[in-house]
Amino acid sequence: MLPPFIGALRYGLILTAIFLGFAGVFARLLHLQVLDREHYAQFAEESRDRYDRLVAPRGPIVDRSGNLLASTQTVIELGVDPQSLVREDFTKIPELAKILDIPEEEIRTAFEKRERRNSQTGEVRSVRWVKLKDAVYPEEYDQIRDLDIRGVYGNYKNQRIYPAGSMAAHLIGFVADDGSGYYGVEQAMDFYLQGQDGWRESEKDGRRRELAQFRWREVAPRPGLGVELSLDLVLQTKVESELDLIMDEYSPQSASIIVSDPDTGEILALANRPTFNPNFHGESPKSSWMNRALTTVYEPGSTFKIVASAGAMNDHLVEPDTIYDCGISRVEYEGRTVRLPSDSHDHEELSVKDIVIKSSNRGAALLGMTLGDQRMYEYARAFGFGERTGLRLGAESRGILHPVKDWDGLTISRLPMGHAVSATPVQVHSAMSTIAAGGVRRPLRLVRRAFDAEGETVLNFDSGEEHRVVSEEVAETMAGFLEGVVGPQGTARRAFLDGFRVAGKTGTTQMIVDGRYSRRHHVASFSGFLPADHPEVVITVVVEDPQLKGVGYGGVVAAPVFRRIAETASHHLHILPSGVIGGPLMALTENTQ
Repeated sequence: MLPPFIGALRYGLILTAIFLGFAGVFARLLHLQVLDREHYAQFAEESRDRYDRLVAPRGPIVDRSGNLLASTQTVIELGVDPQSLVREDFTKIPELAKILDIPEEEIRTAFEKRERRNSQTGEVRSVRWVKLKDAVYPEEYDQIRDLDIRGVYGNYKNQRIYPAGSMAAHLIGFVADDGSGYYGVEQAMDFYLQGQDGWRESEKDGRRRELAQFRWREVAPRPGLGVELSLDLVLQTKVESELDLIMDEYSPQSASIIVSDPDTGEILALANRPTFNPNFHGESPKSSWMNRALTTVYEPGSTFKIVASAGAMNDHLVEPDTIYDCGISRVEYEGRTVRLPSDSHDHEELSVKDIVIKSSNRGAALLGMTLGDQRMYEYARAFGFGERTGLRLGAESRGILHPVKDWDGLTISRLPMGHAVSATPVQVHSAMSTIAAGGVRRPLRLVRRAFDAEGETVLNFDSGEEHRVVSEEVAETMAGFLEGVVGPQGTARRAFLDGFRVAGKTGTTQMIVDGRYSRRHHVASFSGFLPADHPEVVITVVVEDPQLKGVGYGGVVAAPVFRRIAETASHHLHILPSGVIGGPLMALTENTQ
């Protein structure tokens, strides 16, 4: 019997609604628990599962004395889940902004970013993560956790840092966003530095926090190996400061300096300008990342003259006192008349020795013709031109040395003086190192060894195969010639270091601008070594387009830089002085005789 205040129709509708409601619940439960049970069971399982990749810390990079050049530290990538925030969390924004040292408005915008619309499909999705700061240190993260903001949390990651800033930046390189090495040693030695990642499997609660008691498996990461370089931080610091002085005084397009040990081929210092700070590499133009000592090519000019003179003596075609007429402008060669290059000063008859000391272009051309096309080319290759130097630093230019079949009628007269060939600063340095090493060309080496966390050597890196280019006697004779270049009659008097026998060669090359040799733009260079009689260090300075009144001669721009670096190297490497004309030891000897 129905209550008097409820009609039969209304009663039927209420019963039907209740029935349909229970039927709908039952149907949904049937769908979830029976028909599609496996799918939702897997979804629930995956929602609880937590898989963490444990990134292996990257190995350190150190110099030859163990000074740290690159290391890895643990930081936290901090973000917020706007869906987890409550109203009271917004009142803590000023404190959070103070800890993070970012504007309050930036944090408020991140807190309020609850939805994101797909620009292509128009689909609206809930935002569950907005980055607040890329790197927060652990002590800062502890302060943030004390604020108890529910949706703010971080993920631990490894960050690469370079304690010395921009020092040796082009040699070290940096780590890209994907964690792989980029440029320099970071890229070349990435296989050894990167280590092996681990992982952890566990469960998480509703706030995505790990439930450590349900941790199933954990494989610890294996840190990367350390890499020791041949760099000497004292000499590297000196080179960097000298480059800064060059940039301030001459405002060149670029400059490079290389210092090495001729006995081992080890690079002791190498730097370029422009440069960058690998800690903030993204703030510098990509052009500043280039290691110009290995990639920039230029005509080496007079520094190349050691090739023809050493080659002709090594083939026993000339002696140091063989005379050439350097006053003529044309010469017959292989049935044709060849026009000789001009000299900056008029010369008549010069010996082979004086051709090198006075840097005669015509004399060099005549020496090249004495060798002939094929032997001139072969000696240029033997000295390392047209080939990579052996440094394991990724991209390195071979330079340009055309085979004989591609030579024109003037090549034989221009190549011996350092034209019709393009080389990198490191190739010129390698050629000079060959003379300093007694005629043996050794591949240049930067990486010495890989070591483990205990400092024990895991792998030694040798410098590769060496080749004899000229005899030891010829190399010693050439060293004597190059010592004369630095003497009173030579072109590099500003490279003279009191108390030491210094050998070297200047280079002043016209740059090619709009397809023509420019009279206003030059590359100034000097490459040399000391002591001349038993070389212990080789130094090369290359300055592209120095700005000064007159011509930017290598003897004016680069030679003084060589002298200052050589002075530091002599003290630091404990190189003993040797008597030279005008030097204190020779003066003392003369006074006692």
